[in-house]
Amino acid sequence: MVTTDRSNPSGAQSTQTTPLAGLQVIELSSFVAAPLGGMTLAQLGAEVIRIDPIGGGPDQHRWPITNDGASLYWAGLNKGKRSVTVDLRAEPGRDLVRQLVGSCAPGTAVVVTNSAGQDWLSYDELRRYQADLIHVQVHGHSDGTPAVDYTVNAEMGFPLVTGPANHADPVNHVLPAWDIACGLYVATGVAAATRHRELTGEGCKLTIALSDVALAMAGNLGMLAEAEVTKVQRPRIGNYLYGSFARDFSSVDGRRFMVVALTRRHWRDLLTVTETQVAVSALEDALGVDFSREDDRYEYREALAGLFDRWFSRCTSAEVEAALSATALLWAPYRTFTDVVAHLGTSAGKNPIVEQIDQPGIGSYLSPGSPLVQDGRPVRARPAPLLGTDTYPVLTERLGLQREELSRLRSAGVLPEQ
Repeated sequence: MVTTDRSNPSGAQSTQTTPLAGLQVIELSSFVAAPLGGMTLAQLGAEVIRIDPIGGGPDQHRWPITNDGASLYWAGLNKGKRSVTVDLRAEPGRDLVRQLVGSCAPGTAVVVTNSAGQDWLSYDELRRYQADLIHVQVHGHSDGTPAVDYTVNAEMGFPLVTGPANHADPVNHVLPAWDIACGLYVATGVAAATRHRELTGEGCKLTIALSDVALAMAGNLGMLAEAEVTKVQRPRIGNYLYGSFARDFSSVDGRRFMVVALTRRHWRDLLTVTETQVAVSALEDALGVDFSREDDRYEYREALAGLFDRWFSRCTSAEVEAALSATALLWAPYRTFTDVVAHLGTSAGKNPIVEQIDQPGIGSYLSPGSPLVQDGRPVRARPAPLLGTDTYPVLTERLGLQREELSRLRSAGVLPEQ
Protein backbone atom coordinates (compact mmCIF):
# COMPACT_ATOMS: atom_id res chain seq x y z
CA MET A 1 0.00 0.00 0.00
CA VAL A 2 1.30 3.45 -0.90
CA THR A 3 0.18 6.30 1.34
CA THR A 4 0.53 10.01 0.70
CA ASP A 5 1.77 11.80 3.80
CA ARG A 6 -0.04 15.13 3.69
CA SER A 7 1.75 16.31 6.86
CA ASN A 8 5.01 16.11 4.94
CA PRO A 9 5.46 19.50 3.25
CA SER A 10 7.27 17.88 0.35
CA GLY A 11 4.23 15.73 -0.42
CA ALA A 12 6.52 12.73 -0.82
CA GLN A 13 5.01 9.27 -0.79
CA SER A 14 6.01 6.43 1.46
CA THR A 15 5.57 2.74 0.83
CA GLN A 16 5.44 2.13 4.57
CA THR A 17 1.86 1.69 5.79
CA THR A 18 1.41 3.59 9.02
CA PRO A 19 -1.17 2.49 11.60
CA LEU A 20 -3.20 5.73 11.58
CA ALA A 21 -2.78 6.73 7.93
CA GLY A 22 -5.84 8.65 6.78
CA LEU A 23 -6.72 10.00 10.23
CA GLN A 24 -7.13 13.79 10.20
CA VAL A 25 -6.42 15.58 13.48
CA ILE A 26 -7.20 19.19 14.31
CA GLU A 27 -5.15 20.22 17.35
CA LEU A 28 -5.59 23.36 19.46
CA SER A 29 -3.19 22.99 22.33
CA SER A 30 -0.51 24.30 24.64
CA PHE A 31 1.97 23.02 27.23
CA VAL A 32 2.98 19.33 26.99
CA ALA A 33 0.18 16.75 27.18
CA ALA A 34 -2.03 17.78 24.25
CA PRO A 35 0.86 18.69 21.87
CA LEU A 36 2.57 15.40 22.71
CA GLY A 37 -0.67 13.54 22.02
CA GLY A 38 -0.91 15.24 18.63
CA MET A 39 2.72 14.57 17.78
CA THR A 40 2.38 10.91 18.74
CA LEU A 41 -0.61 10.62 16.41
CA ALA A 42 1.43 12.26 13.63
CA GLN A 43 4.24 9.75 14.18
CA LEU A 44 1.67 6.97 13.83
CA GLY A 45 0.66 8.32 10.42
CA ALA A 46 -2.15 10.80 11.11
CA GLU A 47 -2.26 14.18 9.40
CA VAL A 48 -2.12 16.70 12.25
CA ILE A 49 -3.00 20.34 11.71
CA ARG A 50 -2.04 22.48 14.69
CA ILE A 51 -4.05 25.70 14.98
CA ASP A 52 -2.73 28.68 16.96
CA PRO A 53 -3.70 32.32 17.35
CA ILE A 54 -1.93 34.75 15.05
CA GLY A 55 1.48 35.47 16.57
CA GLY A 56 1.48 32.19 18.48
CA GLY A 57 0.21 30.89 21.79
CA PRO A 58 1.98 30.43 25.13
CA ASP A 59 4.34 27.74 23.77
CA GLN A 60 5.75 29.80 20.93
CA HIS A 61 8.72 31.13 22.93
CA ARG A 62 8.87 28.60 25.75
CA TRP A 63 12.30 27.54 27.01
CA PRO A 64 14.65 25.98 26.14
CA ILE A 65 15.43 28.48 23.40
CA THR A 66 18.31 29.11 21.02
CA ASN A 67 20.57 32.15 21.29
CA ASP A 68 18.30 33.78 18.72
CA GLY A 69 15.18 33.11 20.80
CA ALA A 70 13.72 30.23 18.76
CA SER A 71 11.92 27.74 20.97
CA LEU A 72 13.48 24.28 20.97
CA TYR A 73 10.49 23.22 23.06
CA TRP A 74 8.09 24.18 20.25
CA ALA A 75 10.23 22.43 17.67
CA GLY A 76 10.45 19.30 19.79
CA LEU A 77 6.73 18.83 20.45
CA ASN A 78 5.38 19.76 17.03
CA LYS A 79 7.43 17.56 14.72
CA GLY A 80 5.57 16.33 11.65
CA LYS A 81 2.57 18.64 12.05
CA ARG A 82 1.22 21.41 9.86
CA SER A 83 0.76 24.87 11.35
CA VAL A 84 -2.20 27.17 10.76
CA THR A 85 -2.76 30.49 12.53
CA VAL A 86 -6.05 32.41 12.61
CA ASP A 87 -7.65 34.98 14.90
CA LEU A 88 -9.32 32.61 17.35
CA ARG A 89 -11.04 35.46 19.19
CA ALA A 90 -13.02 36.48 16.12
CA GLU A 91 -16.05 34.54 14.89
CA PRO A 92 -14.73 34.29 11.30
CA GLY A 93 -11.54 32.70 12.65
CA ARG A 94 -13.50 30.24 14.76
CA ASP A 95 -15.69 29.45 11.79
CA LEU A 96 -12.58 28.49 9.79
CA VAL A 97 -11.73 25.95 12.51
CA ARG A 98 -15.25 24.53 12.36
CA GLN A 99 -15.02 24.30 8.58
CA LEU A 100 -11.71 22.45 8.84
CA VAL A 101 -13.35 19.90 11.13
CA GLY A 102 -16.23 19.59 8.68
CA SER A 103 -13.85 19.19 5.73
CA CYS A 104 -12.48 15.90 7.06
CA ALA A 105 -13.60 12.81 5.23
CA PRO A 106 -16.21 10.70 7.07
CA GLY A 107 -14.59 8.38 9.58
CA THR A 108 -11.37 10.38 9.87
CA ALA A 109 -11.97 13.50 12.01
CA VAL A 110 -10.31 13.98 15.40
CA VAL A 111 -10.04 17.10 17.56
CA VAL A 112 -7.45 17.29 20.35
CA THR A 113 -7.46 20.29 22.66
CA ASN A 114 -6.70 21.44 26.17
CA SER A 115 -8.32 24.85 25.67
CA ALA A 116 -10.60 25.39 28.66
CA GLY A 117 -13.90 27.26 28.79
CA GLN A 118 -14.25 27.47 25.00
CA ASP A 119 -17.78 26.31 24.22
CA TRP A 120 -17.22 26.74 20.51
CA LEU A 121 -14.55 24.02 20.70
CA SER A 122 -16.73 21.58 22.61
CA TYR A 123 -17.71 18.15 21.37
CA ASP A 124 -21.39 19.07 21.20
CA GLU A 125 -20.62 22.11 19.05
CA LEU A 126 -18.10 20.53 16.68
CA ARG A 127 -20.02 17.31 16.10
CA ARG A 128 -22.58 19.48 14.29
CA TYR A 129 -19.93 19.79 11.58
CA GLN A 130 -18.74 16.17 11.71
CA ALA A 131 -21.22 13.65 13.07
CA ASP A 132 -18.69 10.88 13.74
CA LEU A 133 -16.12 13.17 15.36
CA ILE A 134 -13.66 11.84 17.93
CA HIS A 135 -13.07 14.68 20.39
CA VAL A 136 -10.41 14.66 23.12
CA GLN A 137 -10.49 17.30 25.87
CA VAL A 138 -7.53 17.50 28.24
CA HIS A 139 -8.25 19.07 31.64
CA GLY A 140 -6.07 19.91 34.62
CA HIS A 141 -8.53 18.43 37.14
CA SER A 142 -11.57 16.31 36.37
CA ASP A 143 -13.88 19.14 37.44
CA GLY A 144 -12.37 21.35 34.73
CA THR A 145 -10.30 23.54 37.02
CA PRO A 146 -6.77 24.26 35.78
CA ALA A 147 -3.59 22.46 36.80
CA VAL A 148 -0.15 21.78 35.39
CA ASP A 149 2.23 18.91 35.93
CA TYR A 150 4.15 20.64 38.70
CA THR A 151 1.04 21.46 40.75
CA VAL A 152 -0.42 17.99 40.21
CA ASN A 153 2.85 16.42 41.31
CA ALA A 154 2.81 18.52 44.48
CA GLU A 155 -0.73 17.62 45.49
CA MET A 156 -0.21 13.91 44.80
CA GLY A 157 2.60 13.40 47.34
CA PHE A 158 5.59 12.65 45.13
CA PRO A 159 7.81 15.64 46.06
CA LEU A 160 7.65 14.57 49.72
CA VAL A 161 9.19 11.15 48.99
CA THR A 162 11.76 12.49 46.51
CA GLY A 163 15.25 13.58 47.49
CA PRO A 164 17.78 12.73 50.20
CA ALA A 165 16.77 11.24 53.52
CA ASN A 166 15.89 13.77 56.23
CA HIS A 167 15.57 16.60 53.68
CA ALA A 168 12.94 18.97 55.04
CA ASP A 169 11.60 20.61 51.89
CA PRO A 170 9.66 19.16 48.94
CA VAL A 171 11.69 18.20 45.87
CA ASN A 172 9.94 18.59 42.53
CA HIS A 173 11.01 16.32 39.70
CA VAL A 174 12.20 18.17 36.58
CA LEU A 175 10.56 15.60 34.28
CA PRO A 176 6.85 16.40 33.65
CA ALA A 177 5.88 12.76 34.06
CA TRP A 178 2.11 13.27 34.23
CA ASP A 179 2.11 15.47 31.13
CA ILE A 180 3.99 12.77 29.27
CA ALA A 181 1.72 9.96 30.44
CA CYS A 182 -1.36 12.09 29.72
CA GLY A 183 -0.19 12.81 26.17
CA LEU A 184 0.32 9.12 25.52
CA TYR A 185 -3.13 8.38 26.98
CA VAL A 186 -4.51 10.90 24.48
CA ALA A 187 -2.95 8.98 21.59
CA THR A 188 -4.07 5.63 23.04
CA GLY A 189 -7.60 6.92 23.48
CA VAL A 190 -7.76 8.20 19.91
CA ALA A 191 -6.46 4.89 18.55
CA ALA A 192 -9.08 2.97 20.56
CA ALA A 193 -11.86 5.37 19.54
CA THR A 194 -10.81 5.05 15.91
CA ARG A 195 -11.24 1.29 16.16
CA HIS A 196 -14.65 1.78 17.77
CA ARG A 197 -15.68 4.16 14.97
CA GLU A 198 -14.60 1.68 12.32
CA LEU A 199 -16.81 -0.98 13.89
CA THR A 200 -19.86 1.14 14.75
CA GLY A 201 -19.68 4.28 12.61
CA GLU A 202 -19.93 6.35 15.79
CA GLY A 203 -17.58 9.01 17.10
CA CYS A 204 -17.11 9.74 20.77
CA LYS A 205 -16.19 12.31 23.38
CA LEU A 206 -13.07 11.57 25.43
CA THR A 207 -11.92 13.59 28.43
CA ILE A 208 -8.78 13.12 30.45
CA ALA A 209 -7.51 15.05 33.46
CA LEU A 210 -3.85 15.47 34.25
CA SER A 211 -4.52 14.96 37.95
CA ASP A 212 -6.41 11.73 37.22
CA VAL A 213 -3.39 10.37 35.35
CA ALA A 214 -1.21 11.01 38.40
CA LEU A 215 -3.85 9.63 40.75
CA ALA A 216 -4.25 6.48 38.66
CA MET A 217 -0.52 5.81 38.62
CA ALA A 218 -0.13 6.46 42.35
CA GLY A 219 -2.84 3.86 42.81
CA ASN A 220 -1.53 1.43 40.18
CA LEU A 221 1.93 1.44 41.77
CA GLY A 222 0.49 0.63 45.21
CA MET A 223 1.44 3.95 46.77
CA LEU A 224 -2.06 4.92 47.84
CA ALA A 225 -2.88 1.41 49.06
CA GLU A 226 0.32 1.40 51.10
CA ALA A 227 -0.76 4.57 52.88
CA GLU A 228 -4.30 3.25 53.48
CA VAL A 229 -3.74 -0.42 54.22
CA THR A 230 -0.38 -0.48 55.98
CA LYS A 231 -0.50 3.07 57.39
CA VAL A 232 3.10 3.46 56.22
CA GLN A 233 4.29 6.95 55.33
CA ARG A 234 6.88 6.24 52.65
CA PRO A 235 10.22 7.79 53.60
CA ARG A 236 12.74 9.69 51.51
CA ILE A 237 15.63 7.38 50.72
CA GLY A 238 17.74 9.33 48.25
CA ASN A 239 18.97 7.15 45.38
CA TYR A 240 18.16 3.84 47.01
CA LEU A 241 15.34 1.73 45.53
CA TYR A 242 12.28 1.28 47.72
CA GLY A 243 11.85 -2.37 48.65
CA SER A 244 14.91 -3.72 46.86
CA PHE A 245 18.56 -2.80 46.39
CA ALA A 246 19.89 -0.09 44.13
CA ARG A 247 22.10 2.92 44.65
CA ASP A 248 24.61 5.22 43.00
CA PHE A 249 28.33 4.64 43.51
CA SER A 250 31.37 6.75 42.69
CA SER A 251 34.59 5.56 41.05
CA VAL A 252 38.03 6.77 42.11
CA ASP A 253 38.07 9.31 39.27
CA GLY A 254 34.74 10.80 40.28
CA ARG A 255 32.33 9.18 37.78
CA ARG A 256 29.04 8.05 39.26
CA PHE A 257 27.12 4.91 38.33
CA MET A 258 23.61 3.74 39.13
CA VAL A 259 23.55 0.03 39.94
CA VAL A 260 20.34 -1.99 40.35
CA ALA A 261 20.10 -5.57 41.70
CA LEU A 262 16.51 -6.80 41.35
CA THR A 263 16.91 -10.54 40.93
CA ARG A 264 18.96 -13.22 42.69
CA ARG A 265 21.24 -13.41 39.67
CA HIS A 266 21.80 -9.66 39.83
CA TRP A 267 22.62 -9.96 43.50
CA ARG A 268 25.09 -12.80 42.98
CA ASP A 269 26.81 -10.84 40.22
CA LEU A 270 27.06 -7.73 42.39
CA LEU A 271 28.75 -9.71 45.15
CA THR A 272 31.11 -11.35 42.67
CA VAL A 273 32.15 -8.18 40.86
CA THR A 274 32.72 -6.25 44.09
CA GLU A 275 34.48 -9.20 45.74
CA THR A 276 32.25 -8.99 48.81
CA GLN A 277 30.89 -12.55 49.05
CA VAL A 278 32.68 -13.31 52.32
CA ALA A 279 31.86 -9.98 53.95
CA VAL A 280 28.19 -10.11 52.96
CA SER A 281 27.88 -13.72 54.14
CA ALA A 282 29.35 -12.74 57.49
CA LEU A 283 26.88 -9.86 57.76
CA GLU A 284 24.01 -12.24 56.98
CA ASP A 285 25.13 -14.57 59.79
CA ALA A 286 25.54 -11.73 62.24
CA LEU A 287 22.11 -10.27 61.50
CA GLY A 288 20.27 -13.54 60.95
CA VAL A 289 18.95 -12.47 57.54
CA ASP A 290 18.99 -13.75 53.97
CA PHE A 291 20.20 -11.19 51.45
CA SER A 292 18.87 -13.21 48.54
CA ARG A 293 15.55 -11.71 49.69
CA GLU A 294 14.77 -8.24 48.39
CA ASP A 295 13.19 -6.99 51.60
CA ASP A 296 16.26 -7.96 53.66
CA ARG A 297 18.52 -6.23 51.17
CA TYR A 298 16.36 -3.14 51.41
CA GLU A 299 16.27 -3.10 55.21
CA TYR A 300 20.07 -3.27 55.48
CA ARG A 301 20.78 -1.26 52.33
CA GLU A 302 23.10 1.24 54.00
CA ALA A 303 25.35 -1.43 55.52
CA LEU A 304 25.51 -3.27 52.22
CA ALA A 305 26.19 -0.12 50.25
CA GLY A 306 29.11 0.63 52.56
CA LEU A 307 30.69 -2.69 51.61
CA PHE A 308 30.22 -2.09 47.88
CA ASP A 309 31.48 1.47 48.16
CA ARG A 310 34.97 0.19 48.93
CA TRP A 311 35.26 -1.59 45.59
CA PHE A 312 33.90 1.28 43.52
CA SER A 313 36.14 3.81 45.27
CA ARG A 314 39.25 1.81 44.31
CA CYS A 315 38.35 1.43 40.61
CA THR A 316 38.56 3.87 37.74
CA SER A 317 35.42 4.52 35.72
CA ALA A 318 36.86 2.47 32.87
CA GLU A 319 37.45 -0.46 35.22
CA VAL A 320 33.94 -0.15 36.63
CA GLU A 321 32.37 -0.14 33.16
CA ALA A 322 34.41 -3.13 32.03
CA ALA A 323 33.57 -5.13 35.15
CA LEU A 324 29.85 -4.34 35.18
CA SER A 325 29.53 -5.02 31.44
CA ALA A 326 30.57 -8.62 32.08
CA THR A 327 27.64 -9.16 34.48
CA ALA A 328 23.85 -9.37 34.27
CA LEU A 329 23.54 -6.33 36.54
CA LEU A 330 21.41 -3.37 35.54
CA TRP A 331 23.61 -0.29 35.57
CA ALA A 332 24.32 2.98 33.82
CA PRO A 333 26.74 5.89 34.16
CA TYR A 334 25.29 9.25 35.12
CA ARG A 335 25.40 11.64 32.18
CA THR A 336 24.57 15.28 31.59
CA PHE A 337 22.49 16.18 28.54
CA THR A 338 25.73 17.34 26.95
CA ASP A 339 27.20 13.90 27.65
CA VAL A 340 24.16 12.26 26.04
CA VAL A 341 24.58 14.29 22.85
CA ALA A 342 28.26 13.37 22.69
CA HIS A 343 27.44 9.70 23.33
CA LEU A 344 24.89 9.66 20.48
CA GLY A 345 27.68 10.72 18.15
CA THR A 346 29.75 7.63 18.95
CA SER A 347 29.44 4.18 17.40
CA ALA A 348 28.49 2.76 20.80
CA GLY A 349 25.79 5.37 21.39
CA LYS A 350 24.28 5.54 17.90
CA ASN A 351 20.51 5.10 18.07
CA PRO A 352 18.35 4.45 14.99
CA ILE A 353 15.48 6.67 16.21
CA VAL A 354 17.78 9.72 16.35
CA GLU A 355 19.07 11.57 13.30
CA GLN A 356 20.06 15.04 12.16
CA ILE A 357 17.13 17.09 10.94
CA ASP A 358 17.11 20.52 9.36
CA GLN A 359 14.68 22.47 11.51
CA PRO A 360 13.40 25.69 9.91
CA GLY A 361 14.31 28.71 12.00
CA ILE A 362 16.90 26.80 14.00
CA GLY A 363 19.19 24.73 11.78
CA SER A 364 20.53 21.20 11.92
CA TYR A 365 20.55 19.17 15.12
CA LEU A 366 19.87 15.68 16.47
CA SER A 367 16.20 14.86 16.91
CA PRO A 368 14.34 11.66 17.78
CA GLY A 369 11.57 10.09 15.77
CA SER A 370 9.01 7.83 17.40
CA PRO A 371 10.25 5.29 19.98
CA LEU A 372 7.70 2.88 18.48
CA VAL A 373 9.51 0.91 15.79
CA GLN A 374 7.23 -0.61 13.16
CA ASP A 375 8.32 -3.85 11.49
CA GLY A 376 11.92 -3.11 12.41
CA ARG A 377 11.84 0.30 10.68
CA PRO A 378 12.13 3.40 12.88
CA VAL A 379 9.70 6.23 12.18
CA ARG A 380 11.96 9.04 11.03
CA ALA A 381 11.89 12.43 12.68
CA ARG A 382 10.30 15.21 10.65
CA PRO A 383 10.84 18.89 11.37
CA ALA A 384 8.24 21.02 13.10
CA PRO A 385 6.65 23.71 10.96
CA LEU A 386 7.30 27.40 11.39
CA LEU A 387 4.35 29.04 13.07
CA GLY A 388 1.55 29.58 10.55
CA THR A 389 3.55 28.39 7.56
CA ASP A 390 0.75 26.10 6.34
CA THR A 391 -2.15 28.52 6.85
CA TYR A 392 -2.80 29.42 3.22
CA PRO A 393 -2.02 25.99 1.71
CA VAL A 394 -4.30 24.24 4.22
CA LEU A 395 -7.20 26.64 3.73
CA THR A 396 -6.82 26.34 -0.02
CA GLU A 397 -6.52 22.53 -0.05
CA ARG A 398 -9.07 21.72 2.62
CA LEU A 399 -11.67 24.48 2.24
CA GLY A 400 -11.13 25.47 -1.38
CA LEU A 401 -10.75 29.13 -0.48
CA GLN A 402 -9.64 31.25 -3.40
CA ARG A 403 -7.22 34.17 -3.49
CA GLU A 404 -9.93 36.82 -3.18
CA GLU A 405 -11.49 35.26 -0.07
CA LEU A 406 -8.08 34.70 1.54
CA SER A 407 -7.16 38.31 0.81
CA ARG A 408 -10.41 39.52 2.37
CA LEU A 409 -9.81 37.46 5.52
CA ARG A 410 -6.24 38.72 5.73
CA SER A 411 -7.36 42.33 5.40
CA ALA A 412 -9.90 41.75 8.18
CA GLY A 413 -7.14 40.46 10.50
CA VAL A 414 -8.54 36.93 10.57
CA LEU A 415 -5.47 35.49 8.82
CA PRO A 416 -1.80 36.41 9.23
CA GLU A 417 0.24 38.29 6.68
CA GLN A 418 1.86 35.97 4.19
